Amino acid sequence: MKTKFLLIVSMFLTTTINLNAQSFNIATFNIRYDNPKDSGNLWVDRAPIVSNLIRFHNFDVFGVQEGLKNQLDDMSKALPEYARYGRGRDDGKEAGEHSAIYYKKDRFKLVKSGDFWLSETPNVPGKGWDATCCNRICTWVYLEDIKTKKKFYTFNVHFDHQGIIARKESGKLMVLKIKEIAGNEPVLLTGDLNASRESEWYLSVANSGIVKDTYTDVKYPYQNNSSSNGFRIPRGMTVIDHIFMSKQFKATRWGILTDTYFGKYPSDHFPVTATVNL
Repeated sequence: MKTKFLLIVSMFLTTTINLNAQSFNIATFNIRYDNPKDSGNLWVDRAPIVSNLIRFHNFDVFGVQEGLKNQLDDMSKALPEYARYGRGRDDGKEAGEHSAIYYKKDRFKLVKSGDFWLSETPNVPGKGWDATCCNRICTWVYLEDIKTKKKFYTFNVHFDHQGIIARKESGKLMVLKIKEIAGNEPVLLTGDLNASRESEWYLSVANSGIVKDTYTDVKYPYQNNSSSNGFRIPRGMTVIDHIFMSKQFKATRWGILTDTYFGKYPSDHFPVTATVNL
């Protein structure tokens, strides 16, 4: 009888530990906006490939950059197991590119969500500092793991590609906004920073003490080339798409996914993914 009791207790403890130690896959993916000039790489052809890639690699939570409303709708239709949140950068509604976040509906529950712009006035749509081309937006969600009841924030962002000051200030703003919104809660940050690991704005985030790069936790990162490709064979090893995490997380895998179809790429960026444990 005593042996049977100890066995039951042991099984209960093992189950509890496994529940509390559940890992999940986080990813960042610049899907390239639906540009009619992308001859040979049009969205209508890439859309099913992008969705197939996401499902096969089993992303649990992922942030996309450059997604126009029609692209996000295509992905949601192809991936009904995911819910999404994110507003358009141009008007705070549906216009312009989105930095939307997708998450598995059967695994996570949305608790809170929001957006802010990378500018001196982050609460309203607008360009920031020396940015000349585009508004830039950051989207965030506060998710609860349905099984473990653990909660965490995920932020997703796309930094400017031209303004040097805009990128430097965006790095500082991200740190401030994460502190303001998430406080001491667990945090993940995905995004296209338009910068390598040597840039000032990357370092302002990575060395902030608030989050660090998941890449640095992993003994054998899967990095065979750069994270962007321009729809051509990539050259060099520069990574501009990043996944950061707060101290409550541990990363066990990190990689750049270089999937192709008929020799073509699903986007002009490769998705970057990490397996994390909260």
